[in-house]
Amino acid sequence: MTSKDIAAIQQWSTRLVEPARRLDYWIGAVCASFLEMEIKCSAPSDFHCALERGQLETIGINHVQGHGQHVYRTRPAIVRSVSNYYYLLCKVDFEWAAVQNDNSVCLRPNDLLLIDSRCPYEFHFEGTSNTLSLELPIAWVESWISQPQKCIGRRIDGNVGWGLALSAFARQLSPALALHRPLPAQILTDQLGALLALAFGAEVPVSGSDRRGAEKLLAKIQTVVRMRYAEPGLTAAAVAADLHVSERTLHRCLNGAALTFGGLLSECRMSAARRMLSEARFDHVSVGGIGLKVGLSDPSHFIRQCRRYLGTTPGEFRRSR
Repeated sequence: MTSKDIAAIQQWSTRLVEPARRLDYWIGAVCASFLEMEIKCSAPSDFHCALERGQLETIGINHVQGHGQHVYRTRPAIVRSVSNYYYLLCKVDFEWAAVQNDNSVCLRPNDLLLIDSRCPYEFHFEGTSNTLSLELPIAWVESWISQPQKCIGRRIDGNVGWGLALSAFARQLSPALALHRPLPAQILTDQLGALLALAFGAEVPVSGSDRRGAEKLLAKIQTVVRMRYAEPGLTAAAVAADLHVSERTLHRCLNGAALTFGGLLSECRMSAARRMLSEARFDHVSVGGIGLKVGLSDPSHFIRQCRRYLGTTPGEFRRSR
């Protein structure tokens, strides 16, 4: 994939293909651009499907819309594949069914499913195939989940707990968002990874010594973030390097405390912004200047963060004190 491909939304559609060839075209387009699969439908002559794809750093965001279909990833297809990924799927309109690793599940609207393209699977979309499919690099998933093979083919309830949070966040991801990012790509992918780990029940140290070690590391992470929050584009990787731990260790420590790196960083930044906007001695600093001081160089993003954390815009907050 070229940098030009990454910077644009890619599209495939059967709309301009003659009806008799649409299913064959769709199978060919999917196999050529993604994974080799077998696809069947009950009415090939009426078949229509379209796909949009955007690239968010290393994560592909795919949105499929169209008629119901049955999808099969077979062992011969796996042998012929050059690349493999994990995929996180979510459907919001109808129930659907999936099978992988001897797990046969029925998924409701908003539920999620993690699958591994290195293992056979089958999907049954009876109503529509309208699906969000996030293409996740194998190494990326394994940096968030220590034993992902135990998680594939398991339904994540998208209507309760961390599954609800993951589903709500994932459904905001779109090819258009990948092109017009409201936050740096790594912050968005970190948030996705942390929620994925939490939805599967991130491992939390249980021994006394491990617990004390996790508490000490958490305190160090919080200290470094408080010291460096004003740096634009601060990442979890940078903080982990500062502490001489892996990025995975950092995220697992935060997950064990029900925290995410993005949330911790935002809390530090907005706490400082609240203090400066509340004190008259900072009135000579413009609202945009306050944003710069807390590491938010985009004025519109600073305003959105203020609305979220302060309940109002920074200008209104300053005038109301």
